[in-house]
Amino acid sequence: MPSRLYIDVHILQTVPPANLNRDDNGSPKEAYFGGKRRSRVSSQAWKRATRLHFAERYEPQDLGTRTKRIAGKLAERLTARAGADLSAEDAQRIAGALLKPMGITAGKKAGDTAYLLFYGRRQLEGIVDLVAADAAELAALDDQQVEERVKNLPVREQLQQGHPVDVALFGRMVADIPGLNVDAATQVAHALSTHATELEFDYYTAVDDETGDEETGAGMIGTIGFNSATLYRYATVGLHQLTDNLGEEKTAVGAVDLFVDSFTRSMPTGYGNSFAHRTRPNLVAVVVRTDQPVNLVSAYENAVPVGDGLLAESARRLAAEYRTATSQWGDEPLHTAICHTLDAASPEAAALAEAFGANRTFAELREGLRTALTERTAQR
Repeated sequence: MPSRLYIDVHILQTVPPANLNRDDNGSPKEAYFGGKRRSRVSSQAWKRATRLHFAERYEPQDLGTRTKRIAGKLAERLTARAGADLSAEDAQRIAGALLKPMGITAGKKAGDTAYLLFYGRRQLEGIVDLVAADAAELAALDDQQVEERVKNLPVREQLQQGHPVDVALFGRMVADIPGLNVDAATQVAHALSTHATELEFDYYTAVDDETGDEETGAGMIGTIGFNSATLYRYATVGLHQLTDNLGEEKTAVGAVDLFVDSFTRSMPTGYGNSFAHRTRPNLVAVVVRTDQPVNLVSAYENAVPVGDGLLAESARRLAAEYRTATSQWGDEPLHTAICHTLDAASPEAAALAEAFGANRTFAELREGLRTALTERTAQR
């Protein structure tokens, strides 16, 4: 695509007592913003939750995986393809020889790489295709001969093309092999509470069911840190970069729709059994821009004061920040849409309508976004 096109996603979501994303002490992650302590959920945590939600929509073979065990996975696929003609040991030797010319740094554990490698399962199948027919012949050779036979095969090329949607969205960075890098089409911000939060602790005990009447006390005692928050979540997708990664505009538009759906519906699972914290967003707004991504977190630089509720004021501030930013900078987004659960008769709903347009269902929001992006790409 000759011009830049960004899809900004703004979400307000109220979460009950929870520990979505813990720090090194086991407590919910936090950050200071506007001089106040805020609840925080890292971008990595919500990216992973989004990727896991993808699995509900796509066949696993059409998605990527992040692992240090690419050699082991390659050996497994070789064995499965060659059957009884190839032992597990020979498959591992061939897999190692295939990957060796790329210079992937070995890890401490045999067969592991030194870092997580994000690749597509079909890309791995493409590497298997290069040697599957000759697997039995290669197994009869010694290590040096195997390496000589496979060193010129286009293994690197298999990992440089045909990227699955999650690799295309989130990118891949391999420090010692720049040729394998994929520029991310998506940026995800750390989710922050719109208000100040306090860290609390749940003191719990567990009872030993087999304890006799003569014994007293708990079988286990512990604490879990938690907080509750109305979170502002933000992400942006560069359709131009996504198209470059995937090679086709229609596929890229479908990937944007998949991301918006999965980013909106997903939730990190930290301590999920303890808190049952899963909620749906109270507000989702999308803005399509041609200039640059715009994070509206500055709406909450002054923390929303605690009162009868936090959502309504958070929504009002989001609308006000968007209107101010648009008028002051003089930009006019190509498309805006909003889906929210606020009372239709409330002043906050009126402010949101003025900023982002009429309230829609989430299905209508997605359909409108697909139409807007399809029409824009057709104007090339």
